[in-house]
Amino acid sequence: MNTIQILITDDDMEIAELIKIYLTNEGYQVLIAGNGREAMEVIAKENVQLMILDVMMPEMNGLEVVRAVRAQYGIPILMLSAKAEDMDKIMGLTTGADDYMVKPFNALELIARVKSLLRRSIYLNTQLQTAQEQDIIQIHPLKISKKSHTVTVEDRGINLTSTEFDILYFLASHAGQVFSAEAIFEAVWKDKFLESTNTVMVHISKLRDKLDSELGGVKLIQTVWGVGYKIEP
Repeated sequence: MNTIQILITDDDMEIAELIKIYLTNEGYQVLIAGNGREAMEVIAKENVQLMILDVMMPEMNGLEVVRAVRAQYGIPILMLSAKAEDMDKIMGLTTGADDYMVKPFNALELIARVKSLLRRSIYLNTQLQTAQEQDIIQIHPLKISKKSHTVTVEDRGINLTSTEFDILYFLASHAGQVFSAEAIFEAVWKDKFLESTNTVMVHISKLRDKLDSELGGVKLIQTVWGVGYKIEP
């Protein structure tokens, strides 16, 4: 029996209950939220490991929920929508969703996508745990050691400031997750973020310049417009 908790967020309770039946039959524990605000309250209290999220909802729509979740959590998100246009899918994925399905959907395909997202999430978390136990995080040719506070590419050291190193280590140790400037600031500076400050943007810009030149132009730190920054594993 799986102990994985999945949160379904949809204002259409008939669809939510139907999906719950599919997932419960697969052995998952299922929670239901009727709107985005309720979903954020559930995530704050429960160990949610995957989220199935409708786009069109009152109070707080799906895209707003994705932005809010991505600012704090790395939970895999599967978006559901009646909108089948390519731009709607692109908007959902670039906002921070991991997958996108159009209603009406095939139950077997839904289950397959849920399992695929969970496998990827477990794999990434295992990689991260192993790297942290060894005190080395390796992203592509980049090696980051927290103990020695060094960053190397093919044995060449990259000269980073303490703050630049902390930002890089934070993003690399949560590879695949998107973090807002606010979340990065509060994690690295250990202080409350001020809305008017562009401190994070300035430091990331300088960090990118140093990394890009050493990585032959490879863009390690990616911008997810309207959401924040991430490093892909």
